[in-house]
Amino acid sequence: MTAPPLANLINELTKLPGVGGKSASRLAYHILKRPVAEAESLATAILEVKSKIFRCSICNNMTDVEPCAICDDPRRDASIICVVEEAFNIATIEQTRDFRGVFHVLLGALSPLKGVGPQDIDVHGLVRRVQSGNVREVIVATNPNVEGEATALYIAQQLRTLDVKTTRLAFGLPVGGDLEYADQVTMAKALEGRREI
Repeated sequence: MTAPPLANLINELTKLPGVGGKSASRLAYHILKRPVAEAESLATAILEVKSKIFRCSICNNMTDVEPCAICDDPRRDASIICVVEEAFNIATIEQTRDFRGVFHVLLGALSPLKGVGPQDIDVHGLVRRVQSGNVREVIVATNPNVEGEATALYIAQQLRTLDVKTTRLAFGLPVGGDLEYADQVTMAKALEGRREI
């Protein structure tokens, strides 16, 4: 028997992505053991992020300033747009420190089985940005799965008539990986994306 307030917290935590019943229970008991001030700080941080964070009107990135810091950075090359599915994908690309362009967040990927169609993602915003005439390349960095591939093809189709180079991230073998562990799709993508050395 779990006390109702604790059961309620566990139930709410299971609504987070990747948090099952056992993980939610461990988190709830951890929160219960911590000082009240820490629980209040966590609750305040959650409320603050909900009240102060919004989408950038240019790229859909999550931000607390308009436009976001990336769109507003004069050192970035606004003629190269990297298209990602979700705002948290930006951090992965930024960690490379190699990309100096800007981003466009689609807010999802096409998935007819889940009822997500072209009207549910922001390809129109991307097309408007390209039509402005200042964009020379669009790098499609959607996930290498069925939904990501379908989305990449849709984007390429929408940009085909515009004067812009459209590229896709290369996929293949990870650095430090062994060929014997590569699956068929990964190996096919590695062969497809090969380059001269």
